[in-house]
Amino acid sequence: MKEEELRKIVEEVVRTLAAKGYFKAQGSICPEPLPNRPAGPVQTTIGSAGKVFSTPQWMPGKPGPSGAAQAAGAGGGFSFAECEGNSCGRCAASAGASLSELKALGADRVAVCAPAAKCASVARMVDHTLLKPSATQTEVAKLCEEARTHRFASVCVNPSYVAYSAQLLKGSDVKVCTVVGFPLGSTTPTVKGIEARDAIANGADEIDMVINVGALKSGNDALAFEDIKAVREATRGKILKVILETSLLSDEEKVRACALAKKAGADFVKTSTGFGGGGATVEDVRLMRQTVGPLMGVKASGGIRDAQAADAMIQAGATRLGTSASVAIISGHAAGSKGY
Repeated sequence: MKEEELRKIVEEVVRTLAAKGYFKAQGSICPEPLPNRPAGPVQTTIGSAGKVFSTPQWMPGKPGPSGAAQAAGAGGGFSFAECEGNSCGRCAASAGASLSELKALGADRVAVCAPAAKCASVARMVDHTLLKPSATQTEVAKLCEEARTHRFASVCVNPSYVAYSAQLLKGSDVKVCTVVGFPLGSTTPTVKGIEARDAIANGADEIDMVINVGALKSGNDALAFEDIKAVREATRGKILKVILETSLLSDEEKVRACALAKKAGADFVKTSTGFGGGGATVEDVRLMRQTVGPLMGVKASGGIRDAQAADAMIQAGATRLGTSASVAIISGHAAGSKGY
């Protein structure tokens, strides 16, 4: 079927639904035809899981995943179910249509946007996290299901679970995040770069790398910078977050670390691994925000266990939250004292 024929069919469905009062038709809902793909071969990489991934071709008019839009948690591609506040006008508008009526009009699938999550705005700022070394496949599957249900920004898992998580989340808008040089940050830039490339080949959308803490504390900013740069070069087109491990640093070292991450082109600076003896604090998040400015992302992670703590981090300047208590936070409940 030609694209123009398909467009006519879709627009006829829209007009029919509008006539029944399910929603108001406002011109054509179909995006303009995509331009031809750029000339030249498509680059591919193969990960340890055996999956082959090609270089992404971004939609016209949409930013790639590096930049302020992604730093705020925005996704690429077209979406007809982006919600604001605690309700979804578009989903509610079509709620009166029965499944049989929609199928009769030619629909094979019907999508709604997780009404159980009430489209909570904070959910799109959360990296739903499971990084404990004893994490099982069953626990990762549960993590991914919760992320789908509540529409979290991503799941953050250890590298060995990247391919599995990518498969479970296929077709959703939840990203797969993983860690590099975790949790010590003391591997070489070459090794971190290889880790990042392998993770991306296996399906990772976002990389959280641990800075070389020892180099930073030694005053060897050149090595700390090259460390971040090596991972940045391995993650072009993907989100890169730099974990500072703030509980081990002085304020002066935190400022230097933020400046190095920004200079290297990272998308976020992040407070903690959760394994370094301390987590996020409001003071650290505020200092990091002041250092990197308004456009770069700041991720608060470690010890965020309830909605009050999450809100405090957001007010201090965080644009992403890393926590294993995600469901409790968006539902307004308090989680236990243990966890990321």
